[in-house]
Amino acid sequence: MAGFLDARPRVGYFYTGKDSNQLIKEEVNRKIVKDYKAPPIIIKESSSVYDAICTLFLEDVGTLFVLNGKGHLAGVVSRKDLLRAALGKQNLEDMPVSIIMTRMPNIITCMPDDSLLDAAKKLIDYQIDSLPVVRPTVEAGKTAYEVVGRVTKTTITRGFVELGNEIHV
Repeated sequence: MAGFLDARPRVGYFYTGKDSNQLIKEEVNRKIVKDYKAPPIIIKESSSVYDAICTLFLEDVGTLFVLNGKGHLAGVVSRKDLLRAALGKQNLEDMPVSIIMTRMPNIITCMPDDSLLDAAKKLIDYQIDSLPVVRPTVEAGKTAYEVVGRVTKTTITRGFVELGNEIHV
């Protein structure tokens, strides 16, 4: 059914009281990140800026996620960060990516069970192109994050296009 009517035994059909906007909102909130996330593009903290630039172009992405020695999220490197480093007069093969990355406390993340709408709101509110999808782990009393995927503007668009093809109100 379209969601306007419901049925119960011995009662029959009755009006649910929901309008089309409420039904669409429910469908949007049912879309979750883990169903739409893409594989993360990662580099190690010790990698050079030159390697990061090569990875960025080879993978055709706008953001790289940087992992520490234990495999947890340490930072994020964007196209803008790499461009800023390339404009300097330093040797990019000798400069580690850890110098130019945005470090962990300042990184906006999402969890696999977050709604796609919440992820889209974070992308818009913080004016970023992608979010790391992380799973928190506790190590030595501190919370670290394991990167399990990424959500981009393209990922969000794919989810809403699928939603538009599904809804028949």
